[in-house]
Amino acid sequence: MESIRNIAIIAHVDHGKTTLVDKIMHHCQLFSKEHSELILDNNELERERGITIVSKNVSVRYKDYKINIIDTPGHADFGGEVERVLNMADGALVLVDAFEGPMPQTRYVLSKAIALGLKPCVVINKVDKENCKPDEVHESMFDLMFNLGATEEQLDFPTVYGSAKFGWMSDDFRKPTTDVAALLEMVINHVPAPKTAQGTVQMMVTSIDYSSYIGRIAIGRVVRGSIKPGQNVSLVKRDGTITKSKVKEVLVFEGLGKAKAEEVGAGDICAITGVEGFEIGDTIGDWENPEALPGIPIDEPTMSMLFRSNDSPFFGKEGKFVTSRHLRDRLYREIEKNLALRVEETNSADSFMVFGRGILHLGILVETMRREGYELQLGQPKVIIKNIDGQRCEPIETLAVETTEETAGKVIEAVSQRKGELAMMHTRGDRTHLEFNIPSRGIIGLRTMVLNLTQGEAIMSHRFKAYEPWKGDIPSRINGVLIVHETGTSIAYALNKLQDRGYFFIGPGEDVYQGQVIGENSRDNDLVVNITRTKKLTNMRASGSDDKVQLEPPHRMTLEEAMEYIDDDELVEVTPLNIRLRKIHLLEHERKKAGAMVEVD
Repeated sequence: MESIRNIAIIAHVDHGKTTLVDKIMHHCQLFSKEHSELILDNNELERERGITIVSKNVSVRYKDYKINIIDTPGHADFGGEVERVLNMADGALVLVDAFEGPMPQTRYVLSKAIALGLKPCVVINKVDKENCKPDEVHESMFDLMFNLGATEEQLDFPTVYGSAKFGWMSDDFRKPTTDVAALLEMVINHVPAPKTAQGTVQMMVTSIDYSSYIGRIAIGRVVRGSIKPGQNVSLVKRDGTITKSKVKEVLVFEGLGKAKAEEVGAGDICAITGVEGFEIGDTIGDWENPEALPGIPIDEPTMSMLFRSNDSPFFGKEGKFVTSRHLRDRLYREIEKNLALRVEETNSADSFMVFGRGILHLGILVETMRREGYELQLGQPKVIIKNIDGQRCEPIETLAVETTEETAGKVIEAVSQRKGELAMMHTRGDRTHLEFNIPSRGIIGLRTMVLNLTQGEAIMSHRFKAYEPWKGDIPSRINGVLIVHETGTSIAYALNKLQDRGYFFIGPGEDVYQGQVIGENSRDNDLVVNITRTKKLTNMRASGSDDKVQLEPPHRMTLEEAMEYIDDDELVEVTPLNIRLRKIHLLEHERKKAGAMVEVD
């Protein structure tokens, strides 16, 4: 076990951890230098957004050591991923940007790592940036760990400096090297070898893989004893029930792949086939005297959203999986591996209430489903309210916004309107860093507003802080929407005539249906418009009326923007090809009737 090192990589979004893992693999000659693309972010969504969503295991060999590397997501929304994979590590590489320093989500994952007793090793990345302050960032890392309650041993952390992008690491940022050897030396010298305990076999399932040939694969770290192919074991479920099973194959991680092993001892990370019916958090134990390991504590979801099967007039035209049975099977398959997600069935057979960590967490799930060919509809996201000691409480988040000095005032005003309280403000160069405590409700729809106010200059991130007493009403969307009068195709002539009424989410020549939301009204009321109307043709030409139509480009919403935009009487229709907004009641007289009933209530 002395030759094994298990490390997790912790960093805020876009601080370069996936790039760093790539460079480590190049240095250990798993890939040639010419192989330049990000090897770990192999999911299409991860590459598009430049974020890590699912944690991944990689193993490299350096000198006589085997280093198991776990790449963790940086977003607090994927905290469920983070919490379970940190259980497999003995140390953590804490990667920070030499200019930005520790950010809210570095703090979030680091707090989990310190609570688990992992040894932190700091990597200050991007020291080639202009105006960077590596010494100040090192100081702020010490302060952060001290504030998080780190032990003396954890506070005595080693540090390397460098640039993952250019493939070098060094003990001194003023002395660039040519490779990342300094980082690997730090890992083998400072990260402890896995602790082993005496006794019968114990392994917790902390991740699940799937193969179409051999089915579900349990991944975890052997805590005690050893596991061999053909061994009889007991599976201890989280609820205490025990089922007997037999291990078929034992695989260890080698590079990006897996290799068969004759035996895996305590301290190593492995994958097991043949065991049936396991879930994340279950323990694989001894056949005769199984002992369960302590469970993985997972933060509670803070947001809920209604998922329902698509019943719009365009139902089934674009997707492969369109029924409520398809939707139900897919959601229950997701909760097997997505620990922070919960699904509850509603009174209606075709809808489900899904609970998650935030808009991004739920949005990534929906985006993945639509790419797989699912059609579904989403209700307005709502925060989860709790009654604590007889008081109505809601989730509060720490929101960090980095923007220009000129726009900081506008951002403070916008966040204050949503019950946000400014906790900290300081300037770094020409950038202003703001931190707020804000209800989760206030964050819904805030990103778009802040980006508009700052002309796209702001960088926003947030993490869950705690449940606190209800902060009062928050103003919702002020403007009404433009609603389609009849099913048909949008006509440029009709759109042009309505441009002074607001702005559109669609362009000409698109199929629309009655009750679909196709734009925002410039006033506070909803307006039904006829955009399928064509120009009356005559054989007379009039000067001035036959001018070419000039339309403003439509405002195309991303999935997360659409989820944040809708009101409680609207839905987002998601198909593999389109994201549409619609009213729950497509017919105008039904909307008026539903509105009258709400007023009576």
